[in-house]
Amino acid sequence: MASRVQLFHTCLVNELDPAAGLAVVRVLERVGCEVAVPADQTCCGQPAYNAGFHDEARQIARHTIDVLERTDGPVVIPSGSCADMIVHQYGCLFESDPAMLERARRIASRCREFSQFVGARAPDGVGGTLRTSVAYHPSCHLLRGLGVKSEPAALIGGIEGVTQPPVADADECCGFGGLFSVKNAEISASMLDRKIASLEASGADRVVSCDLGCLLHIGGGLHRRGSNIRAQHLAELLDEASRA
Repeated sequence: MASRVQLFHTCLVNELDPAAGLAVVRVLERVGCEVAVPADQTCCGQPAYNAGFHDEARQIARHTIDVLERTDGPVVIPSGSCADMIVHQYGCLFESDPAMLERARRIASRCREFSQFVGARAPDGVGGTLRTSVAYHPSCHLLRGLGVKSEPAALIGGIEGVTQPPVADADECCGFGGLFSVKNAEISASMLDRKIASLEASGADRVVSCDLGCLLHIGGGLHRRGSNIRAQHLAELLDEASRA
């Protein structure tokens, strides 16, 4: 019998790259999950939180908790950034409200980022074949916030035919950082240039990450440079390999 999971699809996936969301569903089904998508979900509240609008972020967080409390099973989130917000920052928002803090902690205990969940469920990978070279970009919230490091690379390595060339300073931020790229555009652009230079020097055909924000930032930079490197969410890579 399939395990039931809830997909918190995130704003960027839902609004800008729904194909990545569909890939997430297919991969989860491939590893034996029945996927439900709570209809009333909205934003996790991170943009408001990072901008200092904590009252507004609390409103969004309350709504998210209300929605997820009406569901059961693990909550899978295809974004280290959004997962970190729910897992760690909701506690900060409700630290002076014991009742809400307990509710936030219960929801946090059910949440797993996509690669974290799939990596635990399928430690040998999800299979498939693809002849390509892949550079993995570890997003900051996934790596530093959630401590997810080995799972994405292991899942990529589980695809037959895929090579993973070394990337200089691979753990460095791409410069997106949500509002950071707006408030500090010149610094963000400089960080992006460093990231793209490292990716191009690696000789990779693709750059894969678990956060669509990073991928939009990096992909836009690659496009402006006329690069042939393709930016892709991990779920899309795994799905493509399994369907090849």
